[in-house]
Amino acid sequence: MKTTQRNGDLTAAEKRRLLSRIHASAAYRKAYEDTEFMQRRELRPVRLQLELLKPEMVLSEHNVNSTIVVFGSARIIPPRIAARELTRAKARAKAAPDDYDLARAVNEAEMKVAFSGYYAEARRFAGIISRAQQSDRRLEYVIVTGGGPGIMEAANRGAYENGCRSIGLNITLPHEQHPNPFISPELSFQFHYFALRKMHFMMRAKALVAFPGGYGTLDELFETLTLVQTGKKRPLPIVLFGRQFWKRAVDFNYLAETGMIGWEDTRLIAVVEKAEEGWAHIRNFWKEHPRSRRS
Repeated sequence: MKTTQRNGDLTAAEKRRLLSRIHASAAYRKAYEDTEFMQRRELRPVRLQLELLKPEMVLSEHNVNSTIVVFGSARIIPPRIAARELTRAKARAKAAPDDYDLARAVNEAEMKVAFSGYYAEARRFAGIISRAQQSDRRLEYVIVTGGGPGIMEAANRGAYENGCRSIGLNITLPHEQHPNPFISPELSFQFHYFALRKMHFMMRAKALVAFPGGYGTLDELFETLTLVQTGKKRPLPIVLFGRQFWKRAVDFNYLAETGMIGWEDTRLIAVVEKAEEGWAHIRNFWKEHPRSRRS
C-alpha cells in the first residue's frame, strides 16, 4: 500500500480516522474471535480440537456420566401422523384409480404405518430408561441421539415427557437438519465433522440401540461393531429393534457361514421387539460385565 509522506502532527480527526481503519482491519481481530480466520483450511486441526472439547466440557459440567445411544431412521413418523397420511393417500387413489403414482403412494403410506410402531417403541424405551436412571445429580444412561426427526425425535421425546434430560448431536448437512424440539437445550450440540460426532457418540456409551434405518444407522451400527470386535471399544450391549427388519437387512448368520466374521461375533448383538426386552438386556449385560463399565 502506498503511503503519503507528510510533515507535522496529525489532527485529532485524522488520528481517529486512521485508528478506525486499524480497528476495522481483520488482522487486528483476536484470532479466536475472527470467524473468517477460524474457517481457513489451515485451521482445521484447531476446529477438530474445539469440536472434541466443547461437548466434552459441557457434558462434564452437567454431570453426564454415561449414555445410551439410540439410532434409527429419520423417516419414521409417529403412528397418528402415519395413519392420517394413509387415509389421504387412499382418498386420492380412489379418485383416480388408474393413476400408478397414486397407487404407489398408498403402498408407501402403508409402509409408513407399519414402521410407525417403532417410533412409539423408541419413545417408550427412552422413557423407561430415563425414569430409571436420572434420579440423582449424577446422570447415568442419558439418551443421546443424532438430534434429528424420526426415531431420534422419538427417543428424545420419551426422555422429555418423563421430565428427564437427553442429548442431541446434530450435524450440518447439505439439506439442513434442524434439531427436534425435545432435546434438552443445554445438551444440544451441532457438529461439522462426522468423525468428532462419532467419537462423542461412543465416549460415554454404555449401550448402542439401533431401530430400523438406512445408511446412517447402518454406518453407526457397523462402526460400533468394528470397534468392539477389534478391541478399540470395550464390550457393550448392542441392541437391534425389529427382528423381521434386521433379518432381511443384514444376514449376520450368512456372514458367519461364509467365514467373513466369526460365530462369536454374531453374539455381540441382541435382537428384540419391545422396550422392556431391550432395557432388560442392557441391565443384564452390565450385571455380568461389571469390570467393563469404564471404557
